[in-house]
Amino acid sequence: MERTCIRALADHKQINRCKKKIIEIESELTMLASVVGLIGNNTRLKILYLLQVEKKLCVCDLSDILNMTVPAISQQLRKLKDGRIISSKREGTVIYYSLTSKYQKIVAGILNHSSSKSLIET
Repeated sequence: MERTCIRALADHKQINRCKKKIIEIESELTMLASVVGLIGNNTRLKILYLLQVEKKLCVCDLSDILNMTVPAISQQLRKLKDGRIISSKREGTVIYYSLTSKYQKIVAGILNHSSSKSLIET
């Protein structure tokens, strides 16, 4: 691997400190990269926004709100559920989806960094 740099002196203490920090948080960065990859889709981001605001919704609610077919919404929910970002709970014949507690803060943090200051009001 070729590295080209024009710096005169390297701050080896800083470099070693940063390498150590990256090693310490590697698993958290991997998890965050996975989440960002999953929510990097417009429909899934809308679903997460709605679940953040409403706390729980069923596939039919999401289908009506987003003006999409139930199978299309179900496919997106499956990806989010497989990524453990959302969970499901059956109430009678209806299955409701909600954010898992593990990812609520991450999703809220990402949504709060939107250009719209009132995107999430929690």
